[in-house]
Amino acid sequence: MLLKSLRLGSNDLAKSRAFYDATFGALGLAPCATPEQYPIVMWDLGGVKFLLGPARNGEPCTSANGGTIIFEAESEDAVRAWHAAGLTNGGTSEGEPEAKPQARGAFGAYLRDPDGNKLGAYCGLQMG
Repeated sequence: MLLKSLRLGSNDLAKSRAFYDATFGALGLAPCATPEQYPIVMWDLGGVKFLLGPARNGEPCTSANGGTIIFEAESEDAVRAWHAAGLTNGGTSEGEPEAKPQARGAFGAYLRDPDGNKLGAYCGLQMG
């Protein structure tokens, strides 16, 4: 089974759009093309759709405890740019850009988006 889309909750779509446009832009992706009046925002991550929107039950969105979404970066400079863009656009640091021992020395960084979702960006991350 292949992943086609990934959806996270957002309590403020304008803040989410600004944060993800900046961080995805640092990784070479186009800005969100979803019209402003839509109840969600969406990006194409090379065949996988990444969506954010309010919780369907009307309750406030919360982040997953232990959940992290990792994005691939082309270089260490792209990881640094991703991290800096996130901090400038309402995110908080969960790990500075550096070689990560837990990832066999791959270069990565971690952020929380404006809604508290934990994200990472890595270059050189190997499976297995």
